[in-house]
Amino acid sequence: MKKIVWLIVGIGVGFVAAHQLNKTPEGRRFFEDVDAKAREFGGAVVDGYKAREAELRAAVADAEDAIADFTKRK
Repeated sequence: MKKIVWLIVGIGVGFVAAHQLNKTPEGRRFFEDVDAKAREFGGAVVDGYKAREAELRAAVADAEDAIADFTKRK
C-alpha cells in the first residue's frame, strides 16, 4: 500500500513539474519536440503494421490460389 501512495505522489509531482516547465519557452519547445517524435514513432508503427498486413493478405491470397489450383487438378 505504501508503494502505491509513493507512486501516486510521484505522478502528481511529475505532473506539477511538467506543467511548470511547459510555462517556459524552452519547456514548451521540449514538449513539442517530444510530441513530434512520439507522433513520428506512432506513424512508423502504423505504417509497419499496414505493410505487414498487406504482406500477410498477399500470402493468404497466394495460398488460396494454390489450393484452388491443386483441387482443380484432382
